[in-house]
Amino acid sequence: MNTNRSNLMWAGIFVGPWVLGFLLFTAYPFFASLWYSFTNYNIVRDAEFIGLYNYEFMFFKDIVFWVSIGNTFYFAITLVIFGTIVDIFLAALLNRKIVARATYRLIYFIPVLVPTVASSLIWIWVLNPQRGIVNYLLEAMGLVGPNWLGSTTWVKPALVIMAIWGSGRAIIIFLAGLQEIPRHLYEAARIDGAGPITVFRHITLPLLTPVILFNVVVGLIFSFQAFAESYIMTQGGPANASLFYGLNLYFHAFENLRMGYASALAWLLFMIIMFFTLVVFRGTRRWVYYENE
Repeated sequence: MNTNRSNLMWAGIFVGPWVLGFLLFTAYPFFASLWYSFTNYNIVRDAEFIGLYNYEFMFFKDIVFWVSIGNTFYFAITLVIFGTIVDIFLAALLNRKIVARATYRLIYFIPVLVPTVASSLIWIWVLNPQRGIVNYLLEAMGLVGPNWLGSTTWVKPALVIMAIWGSGRAIIIFLAGLQEIPRHLYEAARIDGAGPITVFRHITLPLLTPVILFNVVVGLIFSFQAFAESYIMTQGGPANASLFYGLNLYFHAFENLRMGYASALAWLLFMIIMFFTLVVFRGTRRWVYYENE
């Protein structure tokens, strides 16, 4: 009995700091932000309860809110679709038996290790309309490169390209998924005379769907919270064309000091992410295949 009490005491001592940290830095801010979303709060003075006014203003009076929603949905959908296709393609190439394969894998993972500020500054130079390497290569091919970060048409595709460039984690996860596919299935398909496209369509892609599901969910969560790149590179411009939801929330919270309204924006973002995550999971029965089923 004394031994059990002693074990319980030591368990409490070791777990206690984590529990305390969770309550102070996660649970309390989480529920406090829900309360502040119903208030007029600017840090300087006490919160004033105003009911649903923040949400009413958000949906019916804040035009910039809808602009940020549109930009974020464009970014999220484009990044998830094209990012998934590119990542699967690159993972398939890196899974082939080629010379210096480990080196190529390292090269594709290096962007993940680059700090966001550094990578954003690099891409400002890469996408420079006069001296950037992208427009230089386009000019060498006889094409006129756009003003990537200064054009309302091209700024979001530029940020999508940058995000795909830094998707080394997803590539590694897809690569791990490809290596888990049983080799005997490919051997049987070759014996039956199946070509590369048929093998990919009927073996690789179905067995890779659980990994695709994981990366799609993670990609959606990441893209809906996009902030740092647009803040560093464009400040939401030009003409709010790259004003993503997270950046709009930041401006209201820390530049306008509208903490109550920013809390309402944060809770709506939480519900949007939850909704689309649940939609993706509800649709898994139609397209996700597990080997043991």
